[in-house]
Amino acid sequence: MNLFTTTMIILEINNYQLGERPDVTKPDPEFFKHMGEEGIRAMVSRHYDLMRQSDIKGLFSTNDEEFTMQKQHSADFMVQICGGTDYYNQRRGKPMMINRHAASSITPEGRLVWLNCYKQVLLELNIPESAILSFWNYINVFSAWMVNTPTKTYKIDGKL
Repeated sequence: MNLFTTTMIILEINNYQLGERPDVTKPDPEFFKHMGEEGIRAMVSRHYDLMRQSDIKGLFSTNDEEFTMQKQHSADFMVQICGGTDYYNQRRGKPMMINRHAASSITPEGRLVWLNCYKQVLLELNIPESAILSFWNYINVFSAWMVNTPTKTYKIDGKL
């Protein structure tokens, strides 16, 4: 008799073309029910810590106070989008995330790094798979909306 069963949640990344705006569905309230505000804030903090060590670390402040504020803004947004208190609206106004991310160069590759960092965090959670998938499906599509810069191509000796 096997005392341990392992369920592997498959979190696939959808591919979208630059500028494509697929329909976004907010996470099921079940996710917030299982995570709570503190759990979502811890998840976002872990995600940011992973990104600060990743290939897209240049998108984030190297100043610890500013980085902590970036985490808070993101956590406020995620708490709100998952059905919690509307902290983001109260503190920052209407999200308008495309405009807020316009100053950053977000490439398709950067999106993959962002999603893979979230994937790592989500696979560490001990909540029902359906709740994890609900959140994943939201960020998978939401992240496509944030891409604003085409894939970088590099010239080597004048050739692409």
